Amino acid sequence: MKYIGRADFEHGTPEKLGLLMVNLGTPDAPHTKPVRRYLKEFLSDPRIIELPRIVWMAILHGIILRVRPAKSAEAYREVWDEKTGSPLLHISRLQAAAMQKSLQSRLGDDVVVALGMRYGSPSIDSALAELETHNVRRLVVLPMYPQYSGTTTASVFDAVTARLQKTRWIPETRFINQFCDRPDFIQSLANSVRESWSENGRGELLVTSYHGIPKRYLLNGDPYHCLCHKTTRLLAAELGLKENQYKVVFQSRVGREEWLRPYCDDTMKELPGQGIKNIDVLSPAFSADCLETLEEIEGENCEYFMENGGERFQYIPCLNDRDDHIHVLTDLFLQHAQGWPEVETARDRDVVNHELTTSAELAKALLGST
Repeated sequence: MKYIGRADFEHGTPEKLGLLMVNLGTPDAPHTKPVRRYLKEFLSDPRIIELPRIVWMAILHGIILRVRPAKSAEAYREVWDEKTGSPLLHISRLQAAAMQKSLQSRLGDDVVVALGMRYGSPSIDSALAELETHNVRRLVVLPMYPQYSGTTTASVFDAVTARLQKTRWIPETRFINQFCDRPDFIQSLANSVRESWSENGRGELLVTSYHGIPKRYLLNGDPYHCLCHKTTRLLAAELGLKENQYKVVFQSRVGREEWLRPYCDDTMKELPGQGIKNIDVLSPAFSADCLETLEEIEGENCEYFMENGGERFQYIPCLNDRDDHIHVLTDLFLQHAQGWPEVETARDRDVVNHELTTSAELAKALLGST
């Protein structure tokens, strides 16, 4: 095996602390060829499709990659921005820039943030290479999925460790599994809901829509389903909602196999007939708006709801690069980086500054009393 390493490394080069932020990914362009390339990488991941490889590869290459790319490309074109391109990639870059600024304000210049996508560009490989150029010797990996699932978080772990297996000098690494039950994360979700209610009015029902997975994965031990319900339960408690004022649904199912229920599209078609015609919809499993939230929820599922008698459908955006979201991610990083010199030095500096400030205030108070 050929190992990856810096040929220009010099002993004595200052070490740095790194953050690798990872999201799902996006095609390079909203056209059939790049979408096919993206889907091939995505759907070839054994964490995504848990079927015998020989069977699934025959289906993937014989049917899906011949039919689905053109349809998916059409959907991507509906959300693609002429200037900024993919919404997921654009927002992820804003998040990474905000995290760099936030962490630098806390830790100084000893921290570096890099963005990688599990599928597509920028790749995890390129992000780790970028961190290596800064001599990052301590690394926190943050999959941008609040709820753990083998299909998402574990897949990021696979990709990162596969790259590190080829790395000559592996950094000390800590991996964040999930953060959906952090009080500050729940508070950020609640803030976004309250702001929407204030600006757009309040619906009769708050629908939280999560990306689905096959039910078989749940039965085989994947905790994602439980973590989704926990997120909504905590959010509802923070908002003071009763059980009949919120609902959990799952979106994005494909194929004939049963997925997590209730299905979002079926629910949107049924709610107006049940007398619920005014709803708010939130997607707490997505840290950034993307095809699944903008085209599928705000577009397709909104149409299902309105065509079946709905009167008001208000989509509440993902947390994206909101200040409170960045604050959550900053504190999450600092929690997982505890004990490392960059964080301890900053903490000592904060203690000293606090003591100096307190001392100065006491001195002023004493002078004022004489």
